[in-house]
Amino acid sequence: MLEIIEKKKFGQELTREEIAFFAQAAAEKSVPDYQLSALLMAIRLNGMTDQETTDLTLAMRDSGDIADLSGIPGIKVDKHSTGGVGDTTTLVLAPLVAACGAPVAKMSGRGLGHTGGTLDKLESIPGLSVALPVEDFIRQVKEIGVAVVGQTGHLAPADKTLYALRDVTSTVDSLPLIVSSILSKKLAAGSDAIVLDVKTGSGAIMHTLEDSLKLAQNMVRVGELAGKPIVALVSGMDQPLGTHVGNALEVKEAIDILAGRAGGDLLEVSLTLGGYMLHLAGKAETPEAGQAMMKQAIDSGAGLEKLKQMIAAQGGDPSVCDDVNRLPQAQVIRPVTCGVSGWVSKMNTMALGLAAQAMGAGRMKVDDELDYSVGFVLQVRIGDRVEAGTPLCVLHARSEENADRAEAAIRAAITIGQEACGRVPNFYAVVTKDGIRRLGADA
Repeated sequence: MLEIIEKKKFGQELTREEIAFFAQAAAEKSVPDYQLSALLMAIRLNGMTDQETTDLTLAMRDSGDIADLSGIPGIKVDKHSTGGVGDTTTLVLAPLVAACGAPVAKMSGRGLGHTGGTLDKLESIPGLSVALPVEDFIRQVKEIGVAVVGQTGHLAPADKTLYALRDVTSTVDSLPLIVSSILSKKLAAGSDAIVLDVKTGSGAIMHTLEDSLKLAQNMVRVGELAGKPIVALVSGMDQPLGTHVGNALEVKEAIDILAGRAGGDLLEVSLTLGGYMLHLAGKAETPEAGQAMMKQAIDSGAGLEKLKQMIAAQGGDPSVCDDVNRLPQAQVIRPVTCGVSGWVSKMNTMALGLAAQAMGAGRMKVDDELDYSVGFVLQVRIGDRVEAGTPLCVLHARSEENADRAEAAIRAAITIGQEACGRVPNFYAVVTKDGIRRLGADA
C-alpha cells in the first residue's frame, strides 16, 4: 500500500492491479484508514486518468455483489440524480417509463443533509417496504415492470468505506472519486444503460455549470470505457425542482402529476429524463418520442395505475393515489405571505433543504427518525412578480414553534428584489459520448 501511495504522491499512473488492491483493501478494511486516507488525498491533489478512474470504478463494483437482472426481459435502464431539493423525478418517471413498456429495476438511496432521498419519500406511504430480497425485487419487475428499493445485498462495499473517509478528509470534491463512487454502485445494480441527472446551482454538489459539465463528461467517458451506454443531462438546482419539499408532500406532488392535476418544472424534468430512458431502452426512436409516450401514459391514467401496482406490490396502501389525505398529515398547516412586493430573484436552495431538514423531514445523523408529514409547499418561482400579500409558501410543521423557525429560515433563503428578472432554465446541456450539446440560452 505504501508503494501505491508513493506512486500517486508523485502524480504517476497506477496500474489496474494496484487500483484493484486498493479497492479490495477498502472493502475488507485490511489496511489502516490512515493509509487509505493518504491515497485519497494523493488522488484528490494529483487526479486520475480516464483509464485509472474506469479501473477504480470497476474495482469498486467488483468489491462485492453484482445484481444479476438478466432474468428480466428487455433493456433495463436506470436513472441517477446527483441530488437536490424537491427532486421527486423517480416517483414520476419510474411508473411512467414502466407504463410505456420499459422495465425499471431501481435501487435508490436515503436522504442525508439538505437533499431528500427517494426511499424516505416512499416510506411515507403507509405500509410500503423498500427492503426486498433480490429474488422478490426481480420477480416484481417481471410481473409489473417496476420496483424501487434500497440497495440489496453487499453492493460496492469499497465505496462505503471510502465515502466515509472522504467525508472526514476533505476529499469529497475529487472528480475521479465522485465518478467512481456513483458509477460503481450503479454498475453493481445491474442495469444495461444509465441516464444521469447532474445538478448544477445553489442546491447541487457542483455549484457552477463548468464543474457540473466536467462531472457529466467524466461519468459518460468512464461509462463508455466500462461498456455501459450513459447519457447525462445537466439540470438546474437554483430553486427546488418541485413545489413540495418534504417526504409525504413530495409523494402527493408526484401523485398529482400522474393524475394530471399538476405540472411545472418537476413534470418537465421527469418527462425529459424519462424520454431518454425510453430511447436507451429501445422503446422510442427519439427522446422526444419517449416524452410523447409518457404524456399519453398520464392522459390515459396508465402511469398512476402503475404507481398503484408498485405500492401494492411493496406492501403499501395504494388508495393514497385516490385520496392523498391518507398520507401522513402535519399537526400545524400555516400559510405564509411574501410580506414585500417585487420580483423573486434568487433562492438559496441548500438553505431551503436545510430548513426542511430542521423541521424533521431530513436527518442530522444517519440514525435519526423522520417526521414524514412535515415540510413546505413553495408558491413562488424565480422570476415571479409578487405583492406583500402574495402567498410565499404553506408550512406543514409539528408545532407552532417549529413553524416559526421554518418561516424565518425560508424567508432568509428567498430574495425578493426590486428589479424584474428572468426564469431559470431546467436544462443546460446534454452530454453523450459524442460531446456536449448546450441547451437554451447556453446553446
